[in-house]
Amino acid sequence: MPTEAPVTRAEPEILTGSGAILRTLEKLGVTDVFGIPGGAIMPFYDELMASTTIRHILVRHEQGAGHAAEGYAAASGRVGVAIATSGPGATNLVTAIADAYMDSVPLLVITGQVFSTVMGTDAFQEVDIVGITMPITKHSFLVTRPEDVPATLAAAHQIATTGRPGPVLVDVTKDAQQNAAPFVWPPKVELPGYRPVTKAHGKQIQAAAQLLRDSKRPVLLVGGGVIRSGASAELLALAERTGAPVVTTLMARGAFPDSHRQNLGMPGMHGTVPAVLALQESDLIVSLGARFDDRVTGKVSEFAPHATVVHVDIDPAEIGKIVPADVPIVGDAREVLADLIEVWDQSAAPGPDLAEWWRRLDALRAQYPLGYTDTEDGLLSPQWVVERIGALSGPEAVYVAGVGQHQMWAAQFIDYERPRSWLNSGGAGTMGYAVPAAMGAKVSQPDRLVWAIDGDGCFQMTNQELATCTINGIPIKVAIINNS
Repeated sequence: MPTEAPVTRAEPEILTGSGAILRTLEKLGVTDVFGIPGGAIMPFYDELMASTTIRHILVRHEQGAGHAAEGYAAASGRVGVAIATSGPGATNLVTAIADAYMDSVPLLVITGQVFSTVMGTDAFQEVDIVGITMPITKHSFLVTRPEDVPATLAAAHQIATTGRPGPVLVDVTKDAQQNAAPFVWPPKVELPGYRPVTKAHGKQIQAAAQLLRDSKRPVLLVGGGVIRSGASAELLALAERTGAPVVTTLMARGAFPDSHRQNLGMPGMHGTVPAVLALQESDLIVSLGARFDDRVTGKVSEFAPHATVVHVDIDPAEIGKIVPADVPIVGDAREVLADLIEVWDQSAAPGPDLAEWWRRLDALRAQYPLGYTDTEDGLLSPQWVVERIGALSGPEAVYVAGVGQHQMWAAQFIDYERPRSWLNSGGAGTMGYAVPAAMGAKVSQPDRLVWAIDGDGCFQMTNQELATCTINGIPIKVAIINNS
């Protein structure tokens, strides 16, 4: 009998650590990165500049790189990548990392670090960026060996994009970038203890569905988690089946169409009267991917005093953190909504009679419409300007706001019909977010019109990124709102 030829396994390619960073990013599907080179990250930049598959956008400040990566991720749903050198390069990213952490934006942040042999000696441009960012990342890694690069970056990407999304930092020493090792792909990613729950417990789903059937004054409180999980279609289906009113937090604008008659607008201190009073007078709040932020609840002891609370969140740490949950549901919003719809459809029982509830809510809408007082000095009112920008640009555009009055006007007076059309800094409230985030959004959505709606204070903090836009052919539009 003929003998079979022995199977020969190809030896893994030998790459420098910096070559391994580039190859790993390519394997992970990264096509665009934002950054600034410096001494400790220079070996990687030598590789990056020769790449034909990854576009590097040279920003004017590392904070701009971070916000651009945020805008890229928030507008597309893909991970955003920011790169900086050690010391001040890395610390300049901290604001954007904290911003992404608060708003659950998937970021992969790669920083250079001094040689591992001089770490801890206060070497030139040495900063413990792993320690600094520990409270504001999902995880921070330090890489000191080239052979660890593929598995670490793959793990970082997995952590950033699964469960509750967020930023992950990978700090790579200069010697790890310069030295060489076999490039092993796919790497073995070991993350003991990291097992995000996406599928909710069936009994909790049943309990939530029953509460919805029994409720006389239900409200669906929709947070940014619905957008992050891509659950807008499921939300629309559940809302129309139950007939319940919907309120969308600042981070969830666009998760449910503004034109839908069940949408009461935004709750909280900057919200609409119908949305605020709907929560206050409700007997059931079904919170979907919202974290009961202080801007929404006000004084917690007086928030929705008669409501039973169903709290759905992928992050178990958020459930019951501020408002006690009667039915806690840990899971991905999209999967939970799909399961809720399935349970709802299986029952032959009639849905709740909400006619009286809607009479009350429609009366509130008629009595307290969203509006503003026209100016008496003949100048344009800022709200009118924002309203016209929305009307002329339409629902397919992307609107990115800075932080302040103009942010709230943009949230209130533009009609959002689709998810990922509204980007802003919700949790951290970072002035200077708009211009670089709009730049990143435009890179990920080149065929969409992208507006940065800013105030003069915010604009002056990061407007140098307009130079980046001009040099790289990134055509965003900027409206600076003068609130006098």
